[in-house]
Amino acid sequence: MQEASRPRGGRHADGHGARRSGHARSGDDARDGRTAALESSVRVRAQRAARRPSRRAVIRLAGALVVALALSAEGADMKLTLGTATPGGGFPVYGDAVIAAVREVDPALQIEPRNTKGSTENVPLLERNELDLALVQGEVAYEALQGVGRAPSPIRIVAAMYSTPGMFVVRADSPARTIEDLRGKPVAFGARGSGLVLLARYVLEGLGLDQERDFQAVYLERAGDGPAMVQDGRVAALWGGGVGWPGFTAVAKAPGGARFIVPDADGLRKIQAKHPFLKPLTVPAGSYPGQDAPIQSLGSCSISAVDTGRVREIHPGVRRYLGELGLLTR
Repeated sequence: MQEASRPRGGRHADGHGARRSGHARSGDDARDGRTAALESSVRVRAQRAARRPSRRAVIRLAGALVVALALSAEGADMKLTLGTATPGGGFPVYGDAVIAAVREVDPALQIEPRNTKGSTENVPLLERNELDLALVQGEVAYEALQGVGRAPSPIRIVAAMYSTPGMFVVRADSPARTIEDLRGKPVAFGARGSGLVLLARYVLEGLGLDQERDFQAVYLERAGDGPAMVQDGRVAALWGGGVGWPGFTAVAKAPGGARFIVPDADGLRKIQAKHPFLKPLTVPAGSYPGQDAPIQSLGSCSISAVDTGRVREIHPGVRRYLGELGLLTR
């Protein structure tokens, strides 16, 4: 159990309706000029990220990668749809930042965000070509690409976004100190379509627990509904993940503060032994109000993905450079 004592602190939605993109053509010279400018932009952003590996730098780099995908189609104005998740979670915030970054590089490129049910909806939407780009949580991407319970997905990973160490947050005055203390209690595991729900399932399985049987599992219509439910006592804890995750920030900022609960060292070893694709991750001290010490947990890296055709449109020069950066992984 790790603490973030200080201020403690939202609720409802679901989004639908995607639009396919359109392409316009121009000459090779124009395309190569745009590609050169793009490579320069990606390089600058990557160098900034290396010097200052902040969330903002990662977002800017992700924006450049989206531009790489879009501008590669030989040219002119384009409209793309980016699938995120339900309001109140990290993906809509990240998606808005990506779109703003892209707009700085090329105002002619239009990216329309789409609130979806989350990662588990984003993958099939990409596969049906109802999205051009999507944000996908690591465990969902793992299952899709490995063919867990389904045929392997043909979607392609463009870039890693940020790591997502899983944690529970409780009010600072909660008697719960361990995951065992939460057994039998109402716990909000997130929006049902969120990849965080899947991460929780893997973590709890590794501890010999069942998300449905051992807890009063609560699934949200929107990720933003969770903090208020913790504050008013409707749930004993909220599950989430990552550094600066909006739900955790809201609870930690509310009057009274918050504490974070994660598996102990033995629990972390058990989880990783059962699910080796989950990696040890650290939430640095100060990631949330009142969090004075680093928190050790595990999880994976969320990714940005594209439909199967879009990635093949990347100009060879851009593809080579992204490969050198280790960002075009699949």
